Amino acid sequence: MKRVLLLIGILFFSKVFAYTDLSAEEFKKMMKEKDVVIIDVRTPEEYEKDRHIKGANLIPVQLFRYIYLPGLRDKKVLVYCRSGNRSATASKMLEQMGIKNVYNLKGGIIEWKSKKLPVEFGWK
Repeated sequence: MKRVLLLIGILFFSKVFAYTDLSAEEFKKMMKEKDVVIIDVRTPEEYEKDRHIKGANLIPVQLFRYIYLPGLRDKKVLVYCRSGNRSATASKMLEQMGIKNVYNLKGGIIEWKSKKLPVEFGWK
């Protein structure tokens, strides 16, 4: 009986938090697809000084409990932070809001920049 409950729990949580981790290369490729929104969940200071991915919308993860984003339900939402930890948290929160196509940049912008992928500086 314990094994059955454990299996049910694993299946339930795999569906509840089913965002997908992407490598920097996969993330960049998905950015070119249709109906994509990129969200940078770092602080404004990090966004400005540490560079950011072109086209990213800054929504710090600290604000996620105060916002509602129903317009993203039919979009592919690409999320990143510095190292991938805050964006994983944000990805779970987005899924709890009913957004089903959520993708997390594994390794964050650190990984992105290590692959020499393009970044922007300052505010655009």
